[in-house]
Amino acid sequence: MASTSRIVNNLGDYLRARRALVSPADAGLPATSRRRVPGLRREEVAELVGLSTDYYVRLEQGRAHHPSDEVLDALGRALMLGPAERAHLYDLARPPRRASATTAVTGRGEVLRSALRQVVEAMPTAPAVIMNDRNDVLAWNHLAAALIADFPHLPVHERNMARRVFLDPDAPKIHLDWDEAARTTVGMLRMAAGRRPHDPQLVRLIGELALGSETFRKLWASHHVHEKTHGSKRFRHPAAGDIALNYETFQVPGAAHHLLVVYTAPPGSPAEEALLFLGSYTASPATPPSRPRTRTEES
Repeated sequence: MASTSRIVNNLGDYLRARRALVSPADAGLPATSRRRVPGLRREEVAELVGLSTDYYVRLEQGRAHHPSDEVLDALGRALMLGPAERAHLYDLARPPRRASATTAVTGRGEVLRSALRQVVEAMPTAPAVIMNDRNDVLAWNHLAAALIADFPHLPVHERNMARRVFLDPDAPKIHLDWDEAARTTVGMLRMAAGRRPHDPQLVRLIGELALGSETFRKLWASHHVHEKTHGSKRFRHPAAGDIALNYETFQVPGAAHHLLVVYTAPPGSPAEEALLFLGSYTASPATPPSRPRTRTEES
């Protein structure tokens, strides 16, 4: 396996990837002919930020340490970074010392407060999970197990959404927007890697995914970052059919890297009816009920 620094990322890699995405026109610079590289040149970024070209080159080469907040803010503006991308830039510019890796999320031995598990399990009509930023699923309710993956019967190390997305051949059948799920999953791992570049379990996970999935390798090379907040997802269930849900993400109090993700359906929608069906289906798996016909099917 490659070294941690190469598997994860560094500031120079990120700056090169981001400037390749910004055209001179986007940055308000005059267009020039015969450009050998996509996006902005190093000297153009330096001009936009107000740095010497030599200093910017040293930043990309890892020879300029501890750039100031003013420099990082100016880089964020020049490279048109969003909030998550700016946070990632700061993480890469101020990496933690290796000794602090002992404070990282512990993964397989990670223990949730029992009350948190009870909160998730007490949600009767909405699939819900608690996961960390490595995508390890730490708690779930019966609807999440029915819809997303059979978490109770999976080995602990396989209760990881990144592994499910990239290494499970059935993932594109379950996640109807698989391309977007793959992209956002890699973006979450990039954010985690910027915060904890020496987390051994995160490094192993990234290495495993890179070995097992060409798609993961291509997406990882793009340096895309993503912070899970809210959105929509479409699932396909063999008994309940296609289900379009919205999700909201909540930071778990007292656990910096734990997220509560709750999926909901609009009232009266086919998705709500499908979730009600799933609830009754999982309550009595030996004698599954007939799926109720939706208003669309009845008309």
